[in-house]
Amino acid sequence: MKTILKAGFAVLAFALVFSTWVLADGGADTYKARCAMCHGADGAGQTGMGKAMKLRDLGSADVQKQSDTDLNGIITNGKNKMPAFTGKLTGDQITDSVKFIRTLKK
Repeated sequence: MKTILKAGFAVLAFALVFSTWVLADGGADTYKARCAMCHGADGAGQTGMGKAMKLRDLGSADVQKQSDTDLNGIITNGKNKMPAFTGKLTGDQITDSVKFIRTLKK
């Protein structure tokens, strides 16, 4: 019985780690394809476009203190010079992008 429980916990732990890795990777792919051109690979906004638009560093405390709902809304609806991504990204891609932005925390 103990062996079955240990095996069950091992499978559960593996599934949790794998699903977290897959979700983070999906957000990274979406970020690289749709966001990095302006925000930069590291989110600092130090690209030509990012500097011209005076983008905030996505890893900064100012951005990171915003709720997931706020970040989701900005990506979905756009804000200031940032275009809306409604119809360009799925809801899951937007959610995964927010998760990726969280990994940029300084």
